[in-house]
Amino acid sequence: MRVELTDVISCEGQEMSKQVEIELKSFDSRLGRFPIVKKEPFAIQFANEGNRLLLMQGETDLTIAIPCDRCLEMTNQAFHLIIDKEIDLTGEKEEMRIEEMDFMAGTSLDVDQLIFGEILVSWPMKVLCREDCKGICKRCGANLNLTECQCPKTELDPRMAAIQDIFNKFKEV
Repeated sequence: MRVELTDVISCEGQEMSKQVEIELKSFDSRLGRFPIVKKEPFAIQFANEGNRLLLMQGETDLTIAIPCDRCLEMTNQAFHLIIDKEIDLTGEKEEMRIEEMDFMAGTSLDVDQLIFGEILVSWPMKVLCREDCKGICKRCGANLNLTECQCPKTELDPRMAAIQDIFNKFKEV
């Protein structure tokens, strides 16, 4: 969804508040496609602070279904996004030039692109369905949280296979 900011940008001291629905249905990145299962309206305020400086503040909550890093079961990950940006409309400051922001096109703000960028920087390094997740069996692929597999529990080092063969021959005698 796009929000037109012409009125706020054109007058110093002008303020505007909006509550915008997020149109994103999924978070699509190089990591994969993750469905957004719950989203709250995005409450955002704009204020023209003078000297061609636009202050943007907003807040929303999203829940995205992400697979657990250990067992691959889908788990809901909550994101509380708080946006607080100062946008330099003159283009002189290095931090936030309006030409370099992918969520701004002229005086129009693309809310979905802004939210996408905020999700991307707050993406967790590791997602677990629960703290004590046992993961999956390396041999049979069974989810160890749900069942016990019958695979041998000892993991042998393949570099020691020749020595293991010697031990096995001595056991037969």
